[in-house]
Amino acid sequence: MKRSVYTEDHEAFRDTVRSFFENELLPHHEEWEEAGEVPREVWTKAGELGILGPMVPEEYGGLGLDYGFNAIVSEETGHTGVTGFGGSIHNDIVLTYLYKYGSEDLKQKYLPKSCTGEYIGALGMSEPGAGSDLANIRTMAVKDGDEYVINGSKIFISNGYMCDYVIIACVTDPSAGHKGVSLIVVDTSCPGFKKGRKLKKLGMKAQDTAELFFEDCRVPAENVLGQPGMGFIYMMQALAQERLAIAVVSAAAARSVIEQTITYTKERKAFGKAIADFQNTQFVLADLDIKMAGVTAFVDNCIAALIDGTLTAEDASRAKVLASDTLGEVTDKCLQLHGGYGYMWEYPVCKHYADARVQRIYGGTNEIMKTIIVKEMFK
Repeated sequence: MKRSVYTEDHEAFRDTVRSFFENELLPHHEEWEEAGEVPREVWTKAGELGILGPMVPEEYGGLGLDYGFNAIVSEETGHTGVTGFGGSIHNDIVLTYLYKYGSEDLKQKYLPKSCTGEYIGALGMSEPGAGSDLANIRTMAVKDGDEYVINGSKIFISNGYMCDYVIIACVTDPSAGHKGVSLIVVDTSCPGFKKGRKLKKLGMKAQDTAELFFEDCRVPAENVLGQPGMGFIYMMQALAQERLAIAVVSAAAARSVIEQTITYTKERKAFGKAIADFQNTQFVLADLDIKMAGVTAFVDNCIAALIDGTLTAEDASRAKVLASDTLGEVTDKCLQLHGGYGYMWEYPVCKHYADARVQRIYGGTNEIMKTIIVKEMFK
């Protein structure tokens, strides 16, 4: 279907991003899956090409562009299945928090090197007892002079093993409920900070995911993003972009899987004819194509809304649920059309199938998204 959300400048940027993903990342992705991480030189190369921090203002080393350029990076992640490179997390979550809420000193310290790829950022929200329920955060930060002393842990942190700094949500005022949550930038050099093991996952095997520990970790008080106690509000404001990014990746991955399956069914034969010639194959793929037309139209509308500054939390939630649920259906049905080969890791549809499952979990589970949508429906 024809799409109108992107300009010629966006598409020129896509050419750069796709070439980088297909020529410099995809050929090495299997070895990175074994290692559980992507080499740091990948990040610096991405920085050289302007793939990191497109929306970051130019005075801090970015390109000062609109969200459409971030979305291109997310789409090419989904299209190629190169899920090991956590550029979308870096761009859409970490850097967004920094340039929106960081002090001038924090921006000057972290943004330029984050745009060049010298620094890799991570976001620490989830805890062993608090996933989508951000109000149940237990990591504590106690003010001690001109420092905060942090104790607690984070889990399931993407880019966590490779990161140079992490923005964490922690409780700075236990008596204030959600108004006592703050966001603090923790440099990996801070005393008391420790990275745990790389976690082994069902999918997205090349993307480093880790546990993080804070044991009397001392951080300068000026590392608080914005105002103390405003962390929950900042998270609610920024989560719409994170959830849309998940929708963008999901929609692009689904379109790519359908394209790959069309090619496969044309080439693979059974009972003397191509699998693509069976009516069942045609109807399955036609049904998926029709659903993806609707998904693409809605997600594109949300991209345009974010560019215009009008995207609502409810629409971002709708986009995440719609795109990630559809991706799950697409990968399942397309794997079935591949037969036994679809279950082999060497086939892209198998990796897409494994990678797709987490899209319905992180960024807030789809069940949480539905509670957000229902609140708007019944207000």
